[in-house]
Amino acid sequence: MENEEILDDIGALVEEERALRQRTGGLLPEERARLSELEVRLDQCWDLLRQRRAKAEFGEDPDTATVRPATEVESYRN
Repeated sequence: MENEEILDDIGALVEEERALRQRTGGLLPEERARLSELEVRLDQCWDLLRQRRAKAEFGEDPDTATVRPATEVESYRN
C-alpha cells in the first residue's frame, strides 16, 4: 500500500467518523461500536504511515512496513 492510498483511507475514515459524531440524538449501540472501530483503524493507518515514512527516511524499503495489531497500536496512548 502506497502512502497516498493510506492517506485516502484516512480521509474516508475521518469522514465517516465525523458523520457519526455529528449525529444528533445520540448514537445507536452499533454506531458506537462502529465509531470505536474507526478510531482503532485510524490509529493503525497513522501508525503504518509513520512506519513507511521512517523507513524511507532511513533508506529502508517502506513496503516492508506492516499494519500492527490493534492491541499494540492502542497501547501507545498509555
